[in-house]
Amino acid sequence: MPIYHAPIDDMRFILNDVFNASEFWQQMPALEHVDSDTVDMILEAMAKFATTTLLPLNRTGDEEGAQYLGDGKVKTPAGFAEAFHEYAEGGWIGLGGDMEYGGQGMPKMVTMLAEEMVFTTNQSFALYPNLSGGAAMCLLNAGSDEQKQTYLEKIYSGEWSGTMCLTEPHAGTDLGIIKTRAVPNDDGSYALTGTKIFITAGEHDLTQNIIHLVLAKTPNAPAGSKGISLFVVPKFLVNADGSLGERNSLACGSIEHKMGIKASATCVMNFDGAKGWMIGEENTGLASMFIMMNYERLTMGLQGIGGTELAYQNAALYANDRVQGRADHGTQDPNKPSDIPVNYADPIVHHADVRRMLLNAKAVSEASRCFAMYVAKQLDIYKFSPDKAAKKAAVDRVALLTPVSKAFLTDRALEATIDCQQVFGGHGYIREWGMEQIVRDTRISQIYEGTNGIQSLDLLGRKVAKNGGAFVETYLAEMRDFAQTMQANHAVKQAILTSADTLADLTQNVLEQIQHKPDAINGCAVDYLAAFGYVSFAYMFGLMVEAAHGKAGEFYANKAKLADYFVARMLPRLQGHVAMVKAGTDPIMAFDNSYFVQEA
Repeated sequence: MPIYHAPIDDMRFILNDVFNASEFWQQMPALEHVDSDTVDMILEAMAKFATTTLLPLNRTGDEEGAQYLGDGKVKTPAGFAEAFHEYAEGGWIGLGGDMEYGGQGMPKMVTMLAEEMVFTTNQSFALYPNLSGGAAMCLLNAGSDEQKQTYLEKIYSGEWSGTMCLTEPHAGTDLGIIKTRAVPNDDGSYALTGTKIFITAGEHDLTQNIIHLVLAKTPNAPAGSKGISLFVVPKFLVNADGSLGERNSLACGSIEHKMGIKASATCVMNFDGAKGWMIGEENTGLASMFIMMNYERLTMGLQGIGGTELAYQNAALYANDRVQGRADHGTQDPNKPSDIPVNYADPIVHHADVRRMLLNAKAVSEASRCFAMYVAKQLDIYKFSPDKAAKKAAVDRVALLTPVSKAFLTDRALEATIDCQQVFGGHGYIREWGMEQIVRDTRISQIYEGTNGIQSLDLLGRKVAKNGGAFVETYLAEMRDFAQTMQANHAVKQAILTSADTLADLTQNVLEQIQHKPDAINGCAVDYLAAFGYVSFAYMFGLMVEAAHGKAGEFYANKAKLADYFVARMLPRLQGHVAMVKAGTDPIMAFDNSYFVQEA
C-alpha cells in the first residue's frame, strides 16, 4: 500500500511565509475567529484522519468499488460509511460553510489544504463530501432563505449530501440542448422529468437524504442556454418541521464502470415527475450552477495536487530503496562489480534520469500548491474583504485563473504521476505497488467538470479575447512589479520578467489571429493555456524563493534549488507552446474530413 506523510511544513510555508495568512486574516473583520494556532490544529487533525482512516481505504475501495444493487440502490465499499460519518462528525464538510447555518466559516486558504489531504489519500472518497460542499455553496449564493434554512445545516452536518445534475446522454459541453423538463405544479413546485448521466454521488448509502441540484427547462423557456433553470430536488421530500417525508419520484438507473475512482458512484439518474423547487429566477440556472462549477474546477486542481503528491512520495521512497546499476555520482565503491551481489550497486535515486522524473513531480506539486493558494486568497478577498475595489479585482483574477487552476494543474498532475510510475519500472505497472491506481484515479481530473480543452477555450475566448487581454495584462503587471522588487538574487527573477513579456506578446499575437480568423481560438487555446500555466509557475517559484530568502536551513535552501531546476528544465517548454500557438490553425484544418473516416 502506498505511504503518505502530509506535507505540513510545506503547507505552513505557503500559508504563512509566502502569503502572510495571519496578517491577511487580521485585515478581514469576518475572519477574526481565524488564527494560526487554530489552523495548525486543523491541519494536524486532517493529516491524522487522512493518513489513518482514508489511505487504508484507498486500495480496498478501488478493488471493491461502488456496487449497484438494483432497485435504485448503491452500496459504497466497506469502511466508506464509517469514514464518512467520522468525517462529518469532525465538522469537515462544513469547514468553510457559512456560520449562520452551522458551518465553521474557515477561509478557502485553509479549506483547500484540508481538501488536498483528502484527495491525496483517497480520491474516490473525496468526491462525496466535495459535491456536498459545492451544492451548499450554490444554495447559499443563489437559494431562497427558505431553501437555505431547509438544506444548509443538514448538508454541513453530513446528515444529507448534495449533487449537481447537468449532463444528459446527448448534452455534455452544450447544455443548451438539455431535454429535462420542469412543469409547474399548483403549489409552486415543479415536476421534473428527464435523465442525467455521469452524476457523481447520485446515489449511495452514506447519508439519510441526497439533495440534487438539477438543470432543466420550463415549458416556455427560450431556446439554448438562455432557457435553463436550476432546481433543488431532494431524494426524500422534506416536511415542514425538517423531518423526512415520502420518497421523491427519482432513482438511480445504473452506475458506470470506470477506469479509476471506482469507489465513487457515478450514476445515471432518472427523474420521473420528481418534485423540485426553482433556485433563483427562471432561466438563470446556468449562472447559478456555475457558482458550483467554478468551485469544483478549483477543487479538481486540488485533486491533481493530491495525485502528484502521493505519486511523488512513493516514487521517492522506492528510488531510495531500489538498488540497481552503477550511477556516475553514486555512493558505492566504483571498484566493485555492479551486478553481483546487488548491494554493490547504487540506489536508483543516484541516476540522473530518475532524479529528473522525481524533480518534475516535486516541482509540479509545490508550484501547484502555491498557485492554488494564490487563487484561494483571491477567493477569500472576494468573499471577505470590505473593500469594493479589492473585491472587484479579486473576482476578475479568479475568473482569469479558474480554467488554469483546473486544466494546467491536472495536465501536469497526470504527467507527474506517470513519471513517478515510470520510476518504479515494471513494478509501477503492477497493482500491488499502487502506482497504477494513482494514475488511473488522477486521469479523470482532466475530463470532468469541463474537459481541459473546454477550459482552454474558456480562458482564451471568455477571459482573454472578450476584454482584449486586459485581465492578462493586469496579472502580468503584478508579476513584473513583484520581480523587480525581489530581494533574492535568483535566476527566477529574470525568468519571471522574460516569461511575462513572452506571454504578453503571445496574447497580442492570438488576439490578432482571432481578429482575422475567429475560429483560430479552437486551434491554439490548449497551447495558450499551457504557456499561461508555465508563466504562472515561474511567478509561484519566485514567490517561494523570495519567502525563503534569508532563512537558514535545508528546507529553505531547497526552495531555491527547485526553482533553479524549474527554470532550467521545465520553463523552456514555454517556447514550444508559443511556437505552436503562432503556427495558427492552418496545419490542423488542412485535412478533409474524409481523412478521419476509416474505410470499411
